[in-house]
Amino acid sequence: MEYPSKLIEDAVNEIAKLPGIGKKTALRLALHMLREEEDFTKSLSEAMVNLRTKTQYCKSCHNISDSEICGICANERRDHSIICVVETVTDLIAIENTSQYRGLYHVLGGVISPIEGIGPGDLHLQSVINRVISPESEVKEIILALSSTMEGDTTAFFITKKLKDHPVKITSLARGVPIGSELEYTDEITLGRSILGRKAYEQS
Repeated sequence: MEYPSKLIEDAVNEIAKLPGIGKKTALRLALHMLREEEDFTKSLSEAMVNLRTKTQYCKSCHNISDSEICGICANERRDHSIICVVETVTDLIAIENTSQYRGLYHVLGGVISPIEGIGPGDLHLQSVINRVISPESEVKEIILALSSTMEGDTTAFFITKKLKDHPVKITSLARGVPIGSELEYTDEITLGRSILGRKAYEQS
């Protein structure tokens, strides 16, 4: 692709490094910023620099935060007796957006994956264990909101094994056939878990 300016080319190359952004989209974005007021570009640049240099991670749950303790952990109206364990901040946000959960979180930063060289020591696993076994702990339940994959199940097993001697309830997200789907196209693992996790039929 030919560019009318080396400055445009450099901007396009940098923007195209973002996930899901191709060169054509990057070019449109670069030209859009060029057409906008100079203050717009300066504000965008400042926001990106601040994001990279000032972002902190909660020392308790490892969520992205503006301070040492994130707003969720610091909120006294949340249920501090429940911790929902997730792989990433993206998963945390997805659960928060349901408005159905009022407990705390713990972000692992991934899952155990020997193939990719990710072991327990590479994740925030010990810190969630410590949150439960601490003498000051008020945690009564751990929700394992991990991916329904071999790696997710391995990570869940690791946590469960570490907490087997502690009086804490360990639950996982319900797994089953999605609403609106047909059994014919449902994979065997999901269908099998749906049968094993069946519950009483309730008439509406």
